[in-house]
Amino acid sequence: MTRLWTRSLTIQFIGLMLLALAVSQGLGAVLFLGERSEALHKAAKAEFLSRCASIAQVVESTPPNLRDDILNASGTTYSRFWYTPDAPGDAVAWRGEAFSQLGRPLPSFASLGSPAKLSSGSSFTPSTEPPPESSWRDLPPQAWPLSRPAKFQYINNSNGMGLAVQLKDGGWLNTALAKPAPAGFWTMQSTVSMGLAAVLLCGIAAFIARGITRPMRQMALASEAVGRGEQRTLPETGPDDIRQTAEAFNLMQARLQRFIDDRTRMLAAIGHDLRTPITSLRLRAEFVQDEETREKMLATIDELRAMTEAGLAFAREESVIEETRAVDVRSLVESMCDDLAEIGHDVSFVEGPRVKLRCRPDSLRRAARNLVENAVRYGGRARVSVVETSQTVEIVVEDDGPGIPAEAMEKVFAPFFRLEESRNRETGGMGLGLAISRTIVRRHGGDVTLTNRDSGLRAVITLPAFEAGAEAESRSLRRLFRTPAAPYGPTKQAVSPSS
Repeated sequence: MTRLWTRSLTIQFIGLMLLALAVSQGLGAVLFLGERSEALHKAAKAEFLSRCASIAQVVESTPPNLRDDILNASGTTYSRFWYTPDAPGDAVAWRGEAFSQLGRPLPSFASLGSPAKLSSGSSFTPSTEPPPESSWRDLPPQAWPLSRPAKFQYINNSNGMGLAVQLKDGGWLNTALAKPAPAGFWTMQSTVSMGLAAVLLCGIAAFIARGITRPMRQMALASEAVGRGEQRTLPETGPDDIRQTAEAFNLMQARLQRFIDDRTRMLAAIGHDLRTPITSLRLRAEFVQDEETREKMLATIDELRAMTEAGLAFAREESVIEETRAVDVRSLVESMCDDLAEIGHDVSFVEGPRVKLRCRPDSLRRAARNLVENAVRYGGRARVSVVETSQTVEIVVEDDGPGIPAEAMEKVFAPFFRLEESRNRETGGMGLGLAISRTIVRRHGGDVTLTNRDSGLRAVITLPAFEAGAEAESRSLRRLFRTPAAPYGPTKQAVSPSS
């Protein structure tokens, strides 16, 4: 649950909304219950006093022989009335009498003047818990409907009240009321209301979170595409914050592309401009009289010319914008191995399942070909396989060569670096093979790693496994936002010969 909370913005929005609802409802309940309890108490007391005054007036205006019937008929589930000739005495004793009266069953009457019959239903049993104040209080005439004083007391901690008022004949009308405590705030109605409010808030939170995370997911996917050398423009729509973020991303992408283009054009221009002085140097070297000196100068000039041509070729490769599309990597690598085997290279391909990958196939083919040619040149043979994992696609090239010293592990990827010190292009190449391979692979979002084995070298091209088709978008997004990202950048650097 903690991991889900930290990884999902929607869950955080929903949790915060529900927390706000709970806090607001709790504060509202505290304030509402206090006011509600006080209002209900005042209303119950006013109704009680009004009913007592009405019953007193009715009793005083009817014959004495009907008094008991009237008082019995006036009783309710929560109240009782009785007559005593003497004034009420001790408050505690009177409260005991009140509970006794409240505990007797209500009578039923066939007609006035007939003997009362007790109802068969069970009677109400009030709470007998004593109130904090258990003494009589004088109720002045202006505090209740009749223009005479009365005695009032609370008989329990809930809505229990008692009143005694003297009638015109000198006797006393006694009244006791004991209603149960009102229902608490947490009723079925409030539960349903709270549940509906929670569902509504969850929907609103999910809608808001989706509106925020959708542009973020689009930007994350676009960033991944740009890192693989693709062009992905975000729609510059929506609220100002989201629109400005999309504009900044598109502007950043344009600046990066312009920087790469400028660097490539500069490299191509330098290589092109070097051709003229190199040709001039070669012509002058032809007139050197000393044959040994002339041969050395021509060899150096040829090497310089070859490096210039390699630089131009590298620049042309960088300037080509190849479309990214879905291909079968196994078929791509297998066809490349077959081509090399046909021209006499000892190359074998290990069969495996079909692997779909979005890439620039011509560039990827060149990167893999450089590694295979290195393996054949320095290791005698190359064994090539394609391995698919849950998050990566690996092109593995193994040979039986001597490997590379540990101190040259990273140097072999530098342009024009060669382990073979004779500078013979037939045996050592120009030193651009691994540099070009790593550049291509990194522009696909992956990397090239090299490892010394017991008897040979192992070169691995690791690429992120982004699926093809419409389903790739959603799966890639889920991988980016719900699972830890695979290490696409350089990990441990191993060693390999450079072409």
